[in-house]
Amino acid sequence: MSFKTQFPFTLPKGLVDGDGNVHTEGIMRLATAKDEIVPLQDYRVQNNRAYLVIVLLSRVIEKIGGIEHIDVKHIENLYSTDLAYLQEFYRKINEQGEAKHDIACPSCEHAFHIDMASGALVSEEGGTGRASGQG
Repeated sequence: MSFKTQFPFTLPKGLVDGDGNVHTEGIMRLATAKDEIVPLQDYRVQNNRAYLVIVLLSRVIEKIGGIEHIDVKHIENLYSTDLAYLQEFYRKINEQGEAKHDIACPSCEHAFHIDMASGALVSEEGGTGRASGQG
């Protein structure tokens, strides 16, 4: 069995580059201990603890679209929706080793397991066949 260390993702809005191109597809790798320790030494993080996520994501995101060297400026320029998505994605792959997310229909409370990377339905609880959006 192979151990997966890189995970594809799709940003909800996308990173807009200097030419106005929108980049949505990306790759995030698993974090190392160093990835979580080094940002704590960054003066921006020391001055504002909320900046930790910006520095951390810039270390573990391998690419977004055609941008292969992601730095702090790229993460700073993400829409807040994309930043929240990446924070959750980071948590999922580093705590659980996969990019699956459990959700429930707000109307019927039917549970689904969604692959955050592709948006695909992985499985559903109870097998009622409501994955098509009926609920």
